[in-house]
Amino acid sequence: MDRYFGRFIDGVKWWATFLLALMVVLVCLGVFFRYVIDASLAWYDEFASYLLVWLTFYGAVSASYQRRHIGFETFVARLMPATREKLEIVAEFLVLGFQIVLLYYGLLLVRKMGDETAVSLEWVKMGWVYSVLPISGALMLLISLRRLHQLTFGRAQRKGADTAWSGSSSE
Repeated sequence: MDRYFGRFIDGVKWWATFLLALMVVLVCLGVFFRYVIDASLAWYDEFASYLLVWLTFYGAVSASYQRRHIGFETFVARLMPATREKLEIVAEFLVLGFQIVLLYYGLLLVRKMGDETAVSLEWVKMGWVYSVLPISGALMLLISLRRLHQLTFGRAQRKGADTAWSGSSSE
């Protein structure tokens, strides 16, 4: 089951990568039209904003799965192992609460605003734009439930345990 879920999250990462590439192309196209052709596209900045929101939330799903969100590693690393494990469980419950709120209110927002249209893109329903909230909330909720299960039954992966570049120039 973990392998299939990992593959699904890999798909989410590719989706976020596609959104980033699309946003870059769209902004370059908008700049080209504005400064080279001198005919500004009225819709590109609004569409790029929606892509940025989607990229942010789907990137958050990937970061959540890889345990790459901001934390207090220096403080937590100094705690006794038993205290650290209890604190990780409490922290995961707090994250779980946030994800429940994101899912619930995301669904309410999609229902309430679903038939509205974007200002400059009249064919874009705001329900499509806001759908990222309940989708990413549900995915992160599944990740947190999986993490709580691992913490409870002792198979938990430490924060940042998989290999990734930390951003340090000394690596």
